Amino acid sequence: MKLVSLFSGGKDSTIATYKAIKTNQEVMFLLSFVPDKESYMFHYPNIKFAKISAEAMNIPIIMKESSKDKEKEIDDLKREIEILKDKYAIDGVCVGAVSSNYQYSRVNKICDELNLDVFAPYWKKSHEDLIREAINLNFKILIVGVYADGFDESWLGREINLKALEDLKKLEEKFHINIGGEGGEYETFVTDCPLFKKRIVIDEAEKIWDKTRGELIIKKVRLVDKF
Repeated sequence: MKLVSLFSGGKDSTIATYKAIKTNQEVMFLLSFVPDKESYMFHYPNIKFAKISAEAMNIPIIMKESSKDKEKEIDDLKREIEILKDKYAIDGVCVGAVSSNYQYSRVNKICDELNLDVFAPYWKKSHEDLIREAINLNFKILIVGVYADGFDESWLGREINLKALEDLKKLEEKFHINIGGEGGEYETFVTDCPLFKKRIVIDEAEKIWDKTRGELIIKKVRLVDKF
């Protein structure tokens, strides 16, 4: 299938794109939206660096501004997908949804209306398994935003490795968070994975902490050769 991949630069959309390519789908474009900070649908922290991720993967990216209204942002998404269908004859949409009914149902509705397939390789699967798979595949995943009880400033910029996964499981048990962050508990940024021809190095970033929540604001990055 010819696919457009909904892409934020975070772990779920990146590994879904990886899975699409590894199962012989053709990812023609990445599609990213720069949303309002309180978007229901799209990731916010550091979304502007999705274009660097796309460059690292050598996949064309389309970046668009999104409406502030949660229903209008769905209209924005549908319009862009329809344009790609008409212009490039795409067959479907790749999405990194795992347990988020809000995200999956809206993408599925758009695809139904446009007669497109949905490629959601991790839908209704274990998010812990997804994270373990990503770690085993040498995905380098940084936490760049935390918004739930149990997290503190030390999580900002922390790499999700096996130790971090165990700590996330403890937070899940104590605070009932979604271990994958799909409830908005945390957001991520991938700096390397098997799809990247070069890895991303963060040269400058700032931690913003507001008592119970915070973000790692990335200011400057570069691509470097992988060895």
